[in-house]
Amino acid sequence: MSARQERDGEPESGLSPDEAVRAMLLLMPRLAARLKRVPLPEPLRSFQLAPRHLSLLGLLLFDGPMQVGQLAARLEVAPTTVSLMVSDLSRQGVLERHADPEDRRRTIVTITHDPGTRRAIEDWLANGAVAWRSAFEPLTSAERALFVRTMRAYERQTSEEPGRQPNQPDRRA
Repeated sequence: MSARQERDGEPESGLSPDEAVRAMLLLMPRLAARLKRVPLPEPLRSFQLAPRHLSLLGLLLFDGPMQVGQLAARLEVAPTTVSLMVSDLSRQGVLERHADPEDRRRTIVTITHDPGTRRAIEDWLANGAVAWRSAFEPLTSAERALFVRTMRAYERQTSEEPGRQPNQPDRRA
């Protein structure tokens, strides 16, 4: 092991698949535990916010108001699922819905204009955004794209049947 590896635990060059799996099996539980310990800001504690709301709020905060269909496409879920979340968060005063001025049949969803609630949402999401930006900035655009593709592949694989190995037939069929 080199001095650099001893210093920061990171390899100077590539990892074998088994070494990468071992590293991720150690890292992911620590990350999940840290994320669970991030408290909701005081102004948001009275709302019934769940982890599923984090992505929805993040999209609206960073990308601005959107239609329900656009949110569903970006979140990769059914429009009905987004409609239910939007209805729930609208009743709680976290989101606001307005008719699209270009097509009154469509609804535009936005984070509430209430300054206290909006600021609390911004603060809540900012910590994760700052950490991701810090982790991604030293990478090339190709390395960032590879990381995102890898995480998506991992997400897909973990949604598969437990214990099923890659290239094994799907027993659910």
